[in-house]
Amino acid sequence: MRFALLISVCLLAVPGSADEGLWPYNQFPRDTVKQKYGFDVSEDFLGRLRMASVKIGDGSGAFVSPQGLLLTSRQVAGPCLAALSSSGHDFFNDGFMTAERSGELPCPGLTADVLLRIQDVTAQVKQSGESMERRNAAIGRIEKECRTGNVCTVVRLFSGGRYDLYEYRRYRDVRLVFAPEYLAAFFGREHDSVSYLRYGLNVAFFRAYENGRPAATPGYLKWSAEGVREGDLVFLAGNPGPTGRLSTAAQLAFYRDTSLPLLLARLQPRIQQLNAFAAAGKENQRAAQAVLGGLLTLYKSEAGKLIGLRDDRLVTRKTAFEAKVRRVVEGNSKVGAEAGKVWDEVASAYKKWTPLEKPYQILEGFPAPGSRLFRIARQIVRGGAVDDSEPVNEALETMMLARYLDELRGLGEKEAPVKALLGNGTAQEAAEKMVKSTRLKDPVERRRMAADRAAALASRDPLLALASALEPAAQRLARQHQETIGTLEATAMDKIAQYRLRLFGAADYPDGTSSPRVEFGMVKGYTDRAAVPQPFASTFGGMFYRKDNDGPWQAPQRWIDAMRGLDPVTPLDFVSTSDIGGGDYGSPVVNRQGELVGVTFDGNLESLPVTYLYSDEQARAVHVDVRGIVEALSRIYRATGLLDELGVRPAGL
Repeated sequence: MRFALLISVCLLAVPGSADEGLWPYNQFPRDTVKQKYGFDVSEDFLGRLRMASVKIGDGSGAFVSPQGLLLTSRQVAGPCLAALSSSGHDFFNDGFMTAERSGELPCPGLTADVLLRIQDVTAQVKQSGESMERRNAAIGRIEKECRTGNVCTVVRLFSGGRYDLYEYRRYRDVRLVFAPEYLAAFFGREHDSVSYLRYGLNVAFFRAYENGRPAATPGYLKWSAEGVREGDLVFLAGNPGPTGRLSTAAQLAFYRDTSLPLLLARLQPRIQQLNAFAAAGKENQRAAQAVLGGLLTLYKSEAGKLIGLRDDRLVTRKTAFEAKVRRVVEGNSKVGAEAGKVWDEVASAYKKWTPLEKPYQILEGFPAPGSRLFRIARQIVRGGAVDDSEPVNEALETMMLARYLDELRGLGEKEAPVKALLGNGTAQEAAEKMVKSTRLKDPVERRRMAADRAAALASRDPLLALASALEPAAQRLARQHQETIGTLEATAMDKIAQYRLRLFGAADYPDGTSSPRVEFGMVKGYTDRAAVPQPFASTFGGMFYRKDNDGPWQAPQRWIDAMRGLDPVTPLDFVSTSDIGGGDYGSPVVNRQGELVGVTFDGNLESLPVTYLYSDEQARAVHVDVRGIVEALSRIYRATGLLDELGVRPAGL
């Protein structure tokens, strides 16, 4: 009786009560959607969405014509655009478009996968035994026996509580059709990343081919002529990456009080230095752009998580829900009271690890942010492949390396034995000497040293000497990290996930695994943390109002030339309460009729803590509106052939 009562109390807090959930197709909460929105999500609706949607690259997309035309985000197109670029054609920045299918460019290595079916193979995997070695062997056999000519993958859900076999149809010949300029897709660049209002045409079109011809895709998504209005129910089909929804309250407290503040304190002065460096001239700006953009994006992402974790409501919700789950687990005679100690073990491990987090971050977890030379030196010292062939800007590298040397001195000689290498001078002086004399600045020398590690280490190169001197301490901390929280964290998450599966069953969804999921939500504006109301949609007029053409809010010349012909009130981007994760960029957004109304490309700042715990109060997914895509294709790019294939044509054209 007591156990049954606890179960009922715990179920009151079960996830999925709002627009929460990264739902597998075979576990979609149809009753929840019907109860909240009065809409019956049929199996046919889900089946059509599944067959039209694809996993493409590291993101998502969907077929939008019967001739294999695919719509996704500009992020997915980035690697292809970079690979196709040359000294004569900078496709990455200038974009790409072709009016003829003969001009569509192959993207080597890019594939598009359609999920055909899902089969529960839990019993087959579990009967092989408890060890991961035996289960992995069983998974290998199941995948091998799936002899259909398609791609078969066993997906591990609920940390091994359930195993599903996913069978995909793979398109291996994927060609680029259209991608806008970088400035159009990422208007506002790093300054607007993870913010809202957004004004980006963050889309790209590809085409899937079979046997040299456009693939036949009759189950494509039809284009909505009306788009969305505030209050509309929408559905997303994506492939969200790993999430941390199973993180315990102790873990969240560690992230909030220790790891995130440490990382942000390290990033902030570097970003300030890089901004000042970039402001000194065009050449400096070009040299700093990639490093600054990467650090700014990371800073905003981690700062957003910290802001959320410092909201007492989030941690309080997590702690209360965790306590309910634990009470039920401890009251379950089949599991035993000892099972509840997993939360105590996690808390104890993180308490033990806390004083080691700073040296771990500096020496192993995130060494020398912004320094390409140190990264290359460590790759060579560890016998890895060198992944950098670009020239080095000595002034920028000296600045970043000097900042790192200051951090190392702050750790002390016991943790970072670098006194002999640095001498008695300043970190700036030591960095200047190292950068000036290292041979790692030369891409040819980097490759040569990577090919002969023994000779490289004997060369007395100052950067290799620095990386070698730090290696013993870095490896020691890596082992301590794994022994203290690494292994325990994995086993604890496994146990907690399986407890929740036993308690909630199909009412709970698994963490993201980069496998196909369905999400849903409402098109809805919000009031941000500065108490400023944000509308559900941005417009072309708002984008041109913000444009200053001298910095991150710079529009492509093609857009400036077409400005007077654009309808300024046409929606460009919009937001919804849909629960998303990394890997969802490019995911199609459909309405109740299953028509395409948008393409997902980001989340707002308030959505970043959703990694740990969902909330629809301020967190929003950001999408490109189909009406904005049509307006741009027609008025800016004059892509009449593409519009004809989509079955849309604006008035007047």
